[in-house]
Amino acid sequence: MNPKLAKSEMVYRGLRDKILTGRYVAGYRLVLDQIAREYGVSTVPVREAVRRLEAEKLVSFTPNIGAVVSSVDLEDYTDAMETLAVLEGAATSFAAPLLSADVLEAAARANERMGELALHSSQLDSAEFSKLNRRFHRLLWEPCPNVHLTRMLDQEWNRVAAIRRAQFAFDTERALTSVAEHGELLRLIREGAPAPDIERFARNHKMRTLRDSVSRRVG
Repeated sequence: MNPKLAKSEMVYRGLRDKILTGRYVAGYRLVLDQIAREYGVSTVPVREAVRRLEAEKLVSFTPNIGAVVSSVDLEDYTDAMETLAVLEGAATSFAAPLLSADVLEAAARANERMGELALHSSQLDSAEFSKLNRRFHRLLWEPCPNVHLTRMLDQEWNRVAAIRRAQFAFDTERALTSVAEHGELLRLIREGAPAPDIERFARNHKMRTLRDSVSRRVG
């Protein structure tokens, strides 16, 4: 691999992880020289990494300040979830015939763990629940043979993860509903349901999550 590209990738992954996990909050200033020293690189790969994050809308540029971690609002979340619903519905339907029994079992285990968190935790661990939720869905769409679609899905998932971390959290009621819907999606796939049915259910699952999240926020 080109050394410059390798350094840029290293910085990109490091910065993205800090943004998505909340170590860098909205408005946090990304000082290129400081980041370069932290990663032991020049400012060139740092600049390239920041541009990638800007393309994902995780970073924005503010006049007289420079690169900062982007803030998000309700409209951002709505747009991201609607996009994710369409992409994930399609990718899951394309992947469904290719899913092995082992993959489906792994998805079921992730969903079972989500159910345990929702039922037996006095306070729902939204971070862990979200991590398992992403794993569940990724297992079901990752085998999709359309690499352009999966690449876009990765980008939108990152965007949604950043917004949820900053603005939203699962509550127990929605968490349990989500687990039940996951079970129904697994049933459809295991029984060989027609692709349009799988796509519609996966898409509507995301849209229900959106509606519930927004209603809690504005209600």
